[in-house]
Amino acid sequence: MNQPTIAFIGAGNMAFSIIGGLVKQGYDHTKIWATNLTEDTLKDVKQSFNVNTTTDNATAVNEADVVVLSVKPQVMKEVVQSLAETFKSQKPLIISIAAGITATTLQEWIGAPSAIVRCMPNTPALLQCGASGLYKNPQVSDQQAGIAETLLKAVGITLWVKEESGIDAVTAVSGSGPAYYFLFMEAMQQAGEALGLDSETAKQLTLQTALGAARMALESSDDPATLRKKVTSPGGTTEQAINTFNEGELSALVGKAMKAAADRSEELSDILSK
Repeated sequence: MNQPTIAFIGAGNMAFSIIGGLVKQGYDHTKIWATNLTEDTLKDVKQSFNVNTTTDNATAVNEADVVVLSVKPQVMKEVVQSLAETFKSQKPLIISIAAGITATTLQEWIGAPSAIVRCMPNTPALLQCGASGLYKNPQVSDQQAGIAETLLKAVGITLWVKEESGIDAVTAVSGSGPAYYFLFMEAMQQAGEALGLDSETAKQLTLQTALGAARMALESSDDPATLRKKVTSPGGTTEQAINTFNEGELSALVGKAMKAAADRSEELSDILSK
């Protein structure tokens, strides 16, 4: 597949990360454009990856086969409507990584049928270790879907959902998910300190244990439930901790928390579409 020209509208952290991942994998830097309101941000992108930069969104879109919308959700409507005529004439694949804005809403702001992929990456994408959920509207061709997948794979794994409502679930699982693990790490470190460990020792043990458990879950043929059972000896220390978690209805609490995240994602979509 020939490398399409990609324009990133907004050159913040996530766009910077995706551009870096693409260039690292050998993508032609001359086929990447980045726009931003501030020259300082563009200077960083230019110095890091030697891509094309401009403060004029239309200039970049006019060159592009693929447009990545990576501006803040609050300004997305203004940005998209200002580019609507250019989108209509150029007919690029549009990839949105903005939370809460549906493909239907984007199409309404453009004012014409458009090939749109909506993506929900997460912050580990900044380390090329992300997880992204993707949804494509009916106007997206198989070739365009492949382009979107290739682009997001530059920063981690990609998984498609069949219905756009699935993006709300993706948001609850992987979009917000890193914060859940950070919260649990925080609690474990605090508990370790309460048991007599110094702060740095508790921190290092907690973080390395989290890393090791994640790698085991990824690389093992066993599912997490089986791995947990293998670590949990009858009558042992782990069993006592697991029983305590179960007494506190940890699974139900996690389910309740993630439903709250998914519900809020849906609410934000309604708010931002107006």
